[in-house]
Amino acid sequence: MSCAVEITDLTKSYGTTVALEHVSLSVGKGEMFGLIGPDGAGKSTMYKILATLLTPDSGSATVCGLDTVRHFRDIRTRIGYMPEKFSLYQDLTVEENLKFFASLFGVSIKENYDLIAPIFGQLKRFPNRRAGALSGGMKQKLALSCALIHRPEILLLDEPTTGVDAVSRSEFWDMLATLREKEITILVSTSYMDEATRCERIAMINEGRILDIDTPARLIAGIGENLYNAVSADMFTLLKHLRELPEVSDCYTFGATLHVVGAPDFDPARATDKLREQGLNDVKIYPAQGDIEDLFIKLTRDDK
Repeated sequence: MSCAVEITDLTKSYGTTVALEHVSLSVGKGEMFGLIGPDGAGKSTMYKILATLLTPDSGSATVCGLDTVRHFRDIRTRIGYMPEKFSLYQDLTVEENLKFFASLFGVSIKENYDLIAPIFGQLKRFPNRRAGALSGGMKQKLALSCALIHRPEILLLDEPTTGVDAVSRSEFWDMLATLREKEITILVSTSYMDEATRCERIAMINEGRILDIDTPARLIAGIGENLYNAVSADMFTLLKHLRELPEVSDCYTFGATLHVVGAPDFDPARATDKLREQGLNDVKIYPAQGDIEDLFIKLTRDDK
């Protein structure tokens, strides 16, 4: 598979704060690739370098085989970039924003409308509504339409689902799957761990360092730990006492339960007896199925 994006030993700092530390990864042409990590992990910095808005301190990055520093003008015509914050003109209408971005790239809306039609369809009802008056989900669709209007080879989406409702999040990922069929390379970053499974491959990043890269399924299969759910009426006390047990490697909240990472000698029945001695008589500990969030917690713990 030929590479649409190639990053080699990339480092970027803001003063004394290291945003990216010797990052290397590659994305194949036509791939849906996810960059998964919390706020402040370095995702936006990487995207700004790929979009030629920042230069790295060291290392290199190529997009469509072009160096992001030397060939920045050529790269800008071949990518679509949707930053984390809504960056369209709030005072322009839906139609005016789309026409403006089409004119920047010297294209007409008509010639590339087939690409944005599934996305822009809901916005057609409000052509004269100002962008600033749109809902979060509608702003998201307008921003994506503007990023696609020139039919880019690569689409860079920086946390596109932040701040939108669950239904809009799901609709957005369905739209990306449709774009994937058009053979557009898509790089999408997110802090929502559940969105990772929608990507073909993901890179997990924290504090500017890549923790691991692979398909979601292979990453989850590699968790390789004794993982359990634990519940009680007094979850706070349960968390405190579980963390004090020597045979518990880690314990953290996970939805309505706790996830317990047991050492090789962890025995749920023996742990339950010890907790009962502490006054927790209603404790239940049972096997859990790990997911991307569990993996991320494990990788960040091991990285430290």
